[in-house]
Amino acid sequence: MSSASSAPRLPRAHPDVRVARVARFFEDLVPADLDRLGEIYSADAAFKDPFNEVRGLEAIRRIFVHMYAELDGPRFVVTQAVAEGDMAFLTWTFHFRSPRLQPQDVVVRGATQLAFDPHSGLVVLHRDYWDTGEELYARLPLLGAVMRWLRRRGSATQA
Repeated sequence: MSSASSAPRLPRAHPDVRVARVARFFEDLVPADLDRLGEIYSADAAFKDPFNEVRGLEAIRRIFVHMYAELDGPRFVVTQAVAEGDMAFLTWTFHFRSPRLQPQDVVVRGATQLAFDPHSGLVVLHRDYWDTGEELYARLPLLGAVMRWLRRRGSATQA
């Protein structure tokens, strides 16, 4: 793949139009797009991540409103996508800044499981998987030191 920013990424050009639509939506997401969540999610969609478990468009919208209120410059980059039937799995990186964690950019790597309604093509299940310990808690000053100590103690490669 070319390193040029205009080169299409596979997820945005995925042969399953539902997957491509979701990848484009999240990569291009800005606060004004939150009023368009109904183009992606069904009215009673379920959403779960390490911090939230909600159902319905308004509850999902509140998660993203909170994200924009708490973080500087949040953006998603969908790196891979696979789909079979009405299920899909995306991998992504989430980029943001937060003075509470670190003044520089933070990158979180994760994956999302999606289930689509077979009739409407809308998302009925969105489940995010990412390691809060490694990707987030380890960046906090005091808790980070404890997390690094625990990781060293539990490592099979410890000398």
